[in-house]
Amino acid sequence: MISSVVGFDIGYSSCFIGIARGGGIEIIDNEYSKRDNPTYVGYGVCSDGRKMALSAKSQISGNVKSTIVGFKPLIGREFDDPMIQPNISEMFNDVIKQDDGSIGFRVDYEDKQIVLTPENVTASLLIYLKSVAEAKLGFAVNDCVISVPLYFCDYQRRAMLFAAKTAGLNVLRLMNDTSAIALAYGIYKQDLPAEKEKSRLVVFVDIGDNNTQISAVGFNKGRLDVKKSLADPQLGGRHFGERICSFFKAEFLKKYNINVDSRARAALRLKTECEKLKKTMSANTTSIPLNIECFMNDIDVSGRMSREIFEEHTHDLFERLRHLLQELLYNAPFTVEDIDAVEIVGGSTRMPRCKTIIEEVLHKTCSTTLNADEATARGCTLQCAILSPAFKVRDFAINDIVQSGIKLVWFNQDGSAGGDMEVFTKDHVFPFSKMLTFYRKDNLVLEASYTNPIPHTQTVIGRFEIGPIRPEEDGSSTKVKVKVKVDIHGILTVESAHTVTKIQVPVEEEKKEEKKDAKKSEKSEKKEEKMETEETQE
Repeated sequence: MISSVVGFDIGYSSCFIGIARGGGIEIIDNEYSKRDNPTYVGYGVCSDGRKMALSAKSQISGNVKSTIVGFKPLIGREFDDPMIQPNISEMFNDVIKQDDGSIGFRVDYEDKQIVLTPENVTASLLIYLKSVAEAKLGFAVNDCVISVPLYFCDYQRRAMLFAAKTAGLNVLRLMNDTSAIALAYGIYKQDLPAEKEKSRLVVFVDIGDNNTQISAVGFNKGRLDVKKSLADPQLGGRHFGERICSFFKAEFLKKYNINVDSRARAALRLKTECEKLKKTMSANTTSIPLNIECFMNDIDVSGRMSREIFEEHTHDLFERLRHLLQELLYNAPFTVEDIDAVEIVGGSTRMPRCKTIIEEVLHKTCSTTLNADEATARGCTLQCAILSPAFKVRDFAINDIVQSGIKLVWFNQDGSAGGDMEVFTKDHVFPFSKMLTFYRKDNLVLEASYTNPIPHTQTVIGRFEIGPIRPEEDGSSTKVKVKVKVDIHGILTVESAHTVTKIQVPVEEEKKEEKKDAKKSEKSEKKEEKMETEETQE
């Protein structure tokens, strides 16, 4: 069986597919000869079933309620999560709360109504992207690497793996967006410092359609180390576009007495035109017109916006970007003088004001050596090639970091907390494992949770019970070794657990030795809740 080497960049508004072929990495096009695959999944009463990507986008105006867009931030979240209420309110679909508290999309499909979760929709999209890759490669695609935002927590990462498994994919790694970009940047560099020399420090600023992610990465020959990362999940290109929409909605209400929000199709049409206007303003300083024929009630509408007015209405969003960059430097293991280069990627970095703010805070000219749209997919494909046995690629280690500390709480038999310990601190390298040693007389119950604020309501990762555990024959506590790990996907797992049992060997000993053993036994009795650790980077 031929092993596939494929990387998928699943973005908020578009997806890119990378494959390894002919000794290089290639970003492939779809059946419409486009590399950009819109993140749209369309259902409907038509007999041909689902429509995907460009096909779904082209028919959205006639199928608004059953074409799902902007579902990526909802993966692995519950309906009542306050962090995603703005996303739900902006969607044109019928979004419902299911019995288990999860999110559901009620859509028309063939001759009936069905309810789909964000994971179901993601799986449908992955099936399509998989078929595009298979058509180009000429054989089945199984192994792949998929990008995720660096702030995705355990629940969201597990949900993405579930969607991939549903699509028939074996994910070798869920890779943070900025880490994939850093790999695409660094693996081809021939002039990186030697392993023991000072690292070349590069800051990657990725302003996508839905979020902003920033990582400071140190490069040495054959290795990259993420020094610090942070993100704003509610600061992206679409948030700037919404301000333009709000501006024209108010203007049309005053000028034409039209309430745009009263009709989904009109709101969608305005959103599309405002997105075009935003892109045009990035390249022009003059006032740009907006004209829409037969917009509502057969009324033609028009308006204008200049870059100056746009920046005035989005001033607070630009300031959030400035604050995020300043936060990168605060308590960082480097200073602004240590930064050697700044690379910007993501479609929204094309806004001139973004570049100006980045340069003001980081004191470096923004570099655009990477393809702003395709860099993440290229990095994912390179990582897949490194992990795949089918391709020979130069060794390049990727040492990523966790975005929040993780602590373990262990419980007594009566349910009370016996103790706790922060096993992985914030910015700890992963993949990484630790061997923990407990002394117990009964079953061990561990609860893992995040110690730092995360953009998710569920801070408890999971609860694990280890047993059966019984006391030693002499009544002392049993030694229990538990291996916990933040794996290659950034997910916490309890990988293994075993007990270490004392075996008495009939050997003649002197009285002094017997006294020593008695003291050791007493010590182990007192170690009931004590914990020891052994660390292993993988």
